[in-house]
Amino acid sequence: MQFPSALDLVVRALEELRETSSRTPCASRAAIDRLLSQPMEGRAPSRPTGADDAMCSNKIDMLNALNARVAACVKCPHLVRSRTQTVFGVGNPDAEVMFIGEAPGADEDAQGEPFVGRAGQLLTRIIQTMGLRRDDVYIANVLKCRPDMPAGSFGNRAPTLTEMQTCRPFLVEQIDIIQPKVVVALGAVAVEGLLGSRGTMRELRGKWHRYNETPLMITYHPAYLLRNQAPSEKRKVWEDMLQVLERLERPISDKQRNYFR
Repeated sequence: MQFPSALDLVVRALEELRETSSRTPCASRAAIDRLLSQPMEGRAPSRPTGADDAMCSNKIDMLNALNARVAACVKCPHLVRSRTQTVFGVGNPDAEVMFIGEAPGADEDAQGEPFVGRAGQLLTRIIQTMGLRRDDVYIANVLKCRPDMPAGSFGNRAPTLTEMQTCRPFLVEQIDIIQPKVVVALGAVAVEGLLGSRGTMRELRGKWHRYNETPLMITYHPAYLLRNQAPSEKRKVWEDMLQVLERLERPISDKQRNYFR
């Protein structure tokens, strides 16, 4: 079967689903662009008016529905008792890159948004140095509740493996909806929550891994850079982000290449 004919069949099937189903089909902008970039002899290279906007709107609806389920979750009673609110995720539902951390801290629990404390401010600066805005990417955590702390204790604790395994299906749905081109895992705990395995950052970072079929870059958590501000450690994270930019086929300036050198 010729590609144009097969594509026409797919389009007609999607249109039928949209008309007959209460849940409209969703495809990422990147997937659509890859299809439309194929040579389609004998078929007019047109796109339905507003198709991208409709698909992005559908992603927003799906994320909102998932967020409502997260907010109502009571699977971890100890976290339900201690949390101010759940912390779902923030950013562009059609993002090419998705950053994943381990769990909300006190600032995130108070504001209901991931990465808004000191570590989050550093992550925002890293994103901006990449030539992106925070609104261009999507940011989430494996755990949607702040890990509880003993009475009288301060700071934040890492989530347990059981807590992350309980919450992981929500993250998997987020990734499936957003369909990023690249996932960036921030720190070894986030890697454990995402992949179910844990290694040292020395072994994990600086090279490409896979989350299902999506390229996965593992790098240090911004909180690590706040504790260890050696230029050599900052350089490692920046080298990882340069690899992300290259995978996304985004232009990299000489200034960007020469940071921390």
